[in-house]
Amino acid sequence: MNAFDRLHPALQHHIVNSLGWRELREVQSLSIDAYLTGANLVILAPTAGGKTESAFFPVISQMLEESWSGISVLYLSPIKALLNNQAQRLDGYLRLVGREAALWHGDTPQGERRRIIADQPDCLLTTPESLEVLLVSQKVDHHRLFENVRVVVIDELHAFAGDDRGWHLLSVLARIGRIAGRDLQRIGLSATVGNPPEMLQWLSAGSARPEQVVWPRGGDSLVPDVQLDFVGSLANAAKVISLLHAGEKRLVFCDSRSRVEQLAVSLRQYGVDTYVSHSSLGLDERRQAEEAFAQRQNCVIVATSSLELGLDVGDLDRVIQIDAPGTVSSFLQRMGRTGRRAGTSRNCLFLATSDEGLLRAAALIDLWRSGYVEPVQAPPRPYHILAQQLMALILQEHGIGRSQWFSWVENVAGFSCMPAEQVAALVDSMVEQGILWNDEGILAFAPDGEKTFGRRNFMDLLSVFTSPPLFTVMFGQKELGNVHESTFFAKNEDGPAILVLAGQAWKTKYLDWKRRIAYVEATEQKGRSRWLGEGQMLSHALCQSLRRILACSDDDPASSRRAVERLAELRDDHPWVTVDATSLVQLPNGQVRWWTFAGGVANRLLADSLKVHCDVKSDNLSLSFPAASSLEAVIEYIDGIQQETIRPIPNTDAMENLKFSECLSSEIAAEVFVSRFDDRVGVQNSLGERRRVVATP
Repeated sequence: MNAFDRLHPALQHHIVNSLGWRELREVQSLSIDAYLTGANLVILAPTAGGKTESAFFPVISQMLEESWSGISVLYLSPIKALLNNQAQRLDGYLRLVGREAALWHGDTPQGERRRIIADQPDCLLTTPESLEVLLVSQKVDHHRLFENVRVVVIDELHAFAGDDRGWHLLSVLARIGRIAGRDLQRIGLSATVGNPPEMLQWLSAGSARPEQVVWPRGGDSLVPDVQLDFVGSLANAAKVISLLHAGEKRLVFCDSRSRVEQLAVSLRQYGVDTYVSHSSLGLDERRQAEEAFAQRQNCVIVATSSLELGLDVGDLDRVIQIDAPGTVSSFLQRMGRTGRRAGTSRNCLFLATSDEGLLRAAALIDLWRSGYVEPVQAPPRPYHILAQQLMALILQEHGIGRSQWFSWVENVAGFSCMPAEQVAALVDSMVEQGILWNDEGILAFAPDGEKTFGRRNFMDLLSVFTSPPLFTVMFGQKELGNVHESTFFAKNEDGPAILVLAGQAWKTKYLDWKRRIAYVEATEQKGRSRWLGEGQMLSHALCQSLRRILACSDDDPASSRRAVERLAELRDDHPWVTVDATSLVQLPNGQVRWWTFAGGVANRLLADSLKVHCDVKSDNLSLSFPAASSLEAVIEYIDGIQQETIRPIPNTDAMENLKFSECLSSEIAAEVFVSRFDDRVGVQNSLGERRRVVATP
């Protein structure tokens, strides 16, 4: 029996007659067979590759076969915009067979919320944060609301799994599964995951169901059209975009809001019909731009990563990337917005506006061609999320037993590996700080805890658990770009941190850790630059790929003549770079630079370990030693590094501004920090490689 024949007859009828489908895609057939075994699934397919139907066709079929009632299916998304985008589509599929979907998030009107509670839909589209609100609300009977849940579909799974929202998601699902009294079947959807078996294991922790990755390896027969051009400036990029692909719909990605706005202004000056989308725009303005763009041809929408996820902005012809994102995963997400029409292929044009952007784009293309996609790794030691879950359970259950609360979430992978004494120490810390009361074994909010984390404030803190570890750098009212938060962990000897951004050195005036904004002023002091990509902390894998680009003379056929010529010049400027050794280079001013290509985190760890000898600076590719240090001394310093002693140095400001950090003792907070700013592989590789000593260039 083929997969289609296993579906409920009513659904079969509508797939053929209402949707007009002649056949299912491979990923859909495989998913139907896998789902009906009762397995938890991770379904992988390109953007617009049919993942939504892969999940929902078998779910709807089982819903009909077994006559499910109430909210039996949860569809979870990382962003409200994606929920809005999918609501009509999923409700349409369900209404074909007499069922219904409904949307619930922060913008849902109160009247619609009351209707959902009174007359439950079959599928609820929501976010994990909104589920948490429903669980702790005094106005909602959460036992009645969630008692019939059987299946959870999680879209853009990788967007959850890579940060603390993933731990929160799994915790909420564990609590809903306990309320429903069943092992919820879990389906994760993603276009880009470098380690799908590990992701499925993470998703399925605590579940007794079998597990299966659905990943059709045939893929598209059409090879993606990827091109790299060097244009030298954002102004030149605008000119190129205005001249290319006339009559087509183009989506252009920039990795800062300021560059989005600057490029949009330039394009409009060339007479290009241009729209803008980024997180600082008002919701109505973003929606108007996206709707207008979806309905037009011969236009451009310039966006940040806010349009990276699977939002539908119509049938795109082209994706253009200014410089390069930081990961292959982001590149694949963005390129996956194209190639939706039959006979068309996915495509992406990289326009490099700087040497750094050119090298990073070339390195990213090199990784992609090798088949590499970053593994998604859940952040370790989520003690602060465990503290949040304890407080949520107190609200949900109106007080909870000290010996019982952990059983609600103990199967979440991030919590199950925590030593029992550490979990007990966390509770003790919250009691000692006056956040909680322990009344004969029953935990409840103490007055200070109620004031800080009571219902109203607790809801505010649910909005976002972690922000990307980037600070927006502001000079007056001008946004200069973004830098990694570790830029500010170590202070400059003469005062505040000095950084280099947009070709200028800047002194830090004030850090707003809550809003993640750094206010700066121009300075003549020497700053330290991350060298690549506006202060982004690049991975070990990407920096190693960048080293291959500099060390080899082979050029990718995707590169334009201008890109090839500029890469040749950059190789001439870096003759000491090889693929099989790090290089120690002494500059004419006496400064020594150790080119490791280890990535930002590993180089930072190495630099911190060497600061007992001298003031060492680091970026993504190298470590810089002051002129006062001789080459012989630097070699001695490096040879003296003890790998086992290298560990991140806890930063008080960063730890205090971790979500719910108030609940953690200083020892536990330090453990969280240290575990998350570590790169053992990068450090070991750098120290284990052969070192070349290179004459002054």
